[in-house]
Amino acid sequence: MDTNTLTFADLLQLNPVALADPYPLYAQLRDYEPVHWESAANSWILTGFAEISAILRDARFSAARYPSEEQMEEWGMGEFSPTTRTMRNQLLFLDPPKHTRLRGLVSKAFTPKTIEVLRHRIQVIVDAAVDKALASGQMDIIADLAYPLPATVIAEMLGVPTSEMAQFKRWSSDFAVLLGSFVLSTEEMGRIQQSIIDFAAYFRGITIRLRQQPEDNLLSALAQAEEQGERLSEDELLANCILLLVAGHETTTNLIGNGTLALLRNPEQWQRLQEAPELIPGAIEELLRYDSPVQLTSRLPLVDVEVGDKSVKAGQETILLIGAANHDPRQFAAADGLDVGRPNPKHLSFGGGSHYCLGAPLARLEGQVVFTTLMRRLPNMQLASATAEWQPNVGLRGLKTLPVTIN
Repeated sequence: MDTNTLTFADLLQLNPVALADPYPLYAQLRDYEPVHWESAANSWILTGFAEISAILRDARFSAARYPSEEQMEEWGMGEFSPTTRTMRNQLLFLDPPKHTRLRGLVSKAFTPKTIEVLRHRIQVIVDAAVDKALASGQMDIIADLAYPLPATVIAEMLGVPTSEMAQFKRWSSDFAVLLGSFVLSTEEMGRIQQSIIDFAAYFRGITIRLRQQPEDNLLSALAQAEEQGERLSEDELLANCILLLVAGHETTTNLIGNGTLALLRNPEQWQRLQEAPELIPGAIEELLRYDSPVQLTSRLPLVDVEVGDKSVKAGQETILLIGAANHDPRQFAAADGLDVGRPNPKHLSFGGGSHYCLGAPLARLEGQVVFTTLMRRLPNMQLASATAEWQPNVGLRGLKTLPVTIN
């Protein structure tokens, strides 16, 4: 299929061509109408950097975009109320003052100073993966490095056993489908809801113990936490434990996978980083811009708002295509090209405003350690296949596998 014939509806329906490279479609949308009403999504679609950046910081646009249990009942979908109740308690989908209170409790574990302490542990995990690759002459970047590294780190931070990561992965994968999909069958929704229920039950058992016998980890701190005399309710605690575990690895997995693929497909940039490793911190920002792990988010306007030359009515969902904003030529020179030396690439991959990603310092550190180590220890790494298979997910962009050879 010609990419020029694709529509946003194709992306919503997980068309493989659109998933493989959504950026030409984004460019068409941006050139045609930067603020566009899309009937296939019953939403406004925004593609411009300036417009999206402004909305992310605009208190007139609400992050509380999941329906209430009463609305679910009215729509004949009351059986899925447990899912919406969980989502409505997560930081991603809260407005002040509740968002401010919860973020204050969680943010203490994600300051740059706190995260820097993890550098040695991250390096040990990365070196172990590289040792195995050198011994075998091959590696699946996703299965052998990009998934286990951030999953292990966030599990250890929370204080949950890494021996149970296979189960976490199954639950997390279902949750990621919910976060990044627009079209789900009743069967898929049922499977996802069961994973959320199982996830919550798992964390409930741990937090009951930790409230009686505290330990030195994030989960224990949240179970014990108080902010201005208020503790997290059980629903708040369980919902955000799920979010922390999933968000703590899904997006970083995609940063490492997407970034490695981008560098190996642009060998002059790979070579440039090897010759100038001091560029790596800035290169991480460029990789986040070039092929963002998070492609979109959304907001609900609380009042009628003029956006560009369009009137967006209160309550009309507004989908913010972060991946498109990061390729906006009005913001970035040669926006569709990869430039690891790009000066100060201020992308929107971590969001903006009060919902700016809490885990950004950890993702940056993990990315820096990974790419520094790959440049130093596997300089001749090459793609084992010219094609790449992407996860069937519109919002969270990542690879299923990324096999490489080690020469």
